[in-house]
Amino acid sequence: MQAITRLQLPLVVDAWLAIAQNSVGPRAYRQNEIVTTLEGTTLEVVHTDAEGRMVLADTLTLAARQKPDLIVDFATLTGSMHTALGSRYSGLFTTSEVLARLAEEAGKSSGERVWVFPQDEDYDEALESSVADLKQCTLEGEADHILAARFLSRFTAQLPWVHVDLSASLHPEGLGAVATEVTGFGVRWGVEFLDKWIQNPL
Repeated sequence: MQAITRLQLPLVVDAWLAIAQNSVGPRAYRQNEIVTTLEGTTLEVVHTDAEGRMVLADTLTLAARQKPDLIVDFATLTGSMHTALGSRYSGLFTTSEVLARLAEEAGKSSGERVWVFPQDEDYDEALESSVADLKQCTLEGEADHILAARFLSRFTAQLPWVHVDLSASLHPEGLGAVATEVTGFGVRWGVEFLDKWIQNPL
């Protein structure tokens, strides 16, 4: 936000923080429970450690209600993304070929590289539930980064949307313009991406 302000990009940006306290207690959700999202979708809780996507789903719902021209979310969401890419790239998901191209271009020019993953609808078969509208994840763990993005896409109201799974938030010798292990990935990329998007709006 500060970088966008200092550069005086012609944008109005709302920031939403998807934060939850991961505590054990009598009100904590449990495996096999059914939870209803803010948007009204019922979810079968398959794994209690997949709370990040649960919180982000409601946050995306709140953001989408404002009807923005674009939603971009950042999350250190899945371990499988780090397995897929290591810490030199972060994974990116979008159903827009234009946004995918702009995202990759921004990655190359900023030094914070992204790799675009598939968002084909047949992945949704893995999230089908017999007791709720949707499973939050699967126990098999196959392609969890893709399934997480497919899950989140349900809560974007079909608005233009980019999801960044931050596997490159830590890298031993830094990335791009940042030389420290904590890379701050997404700041430089985000500015570059939004600047390109301004010139190529959907």
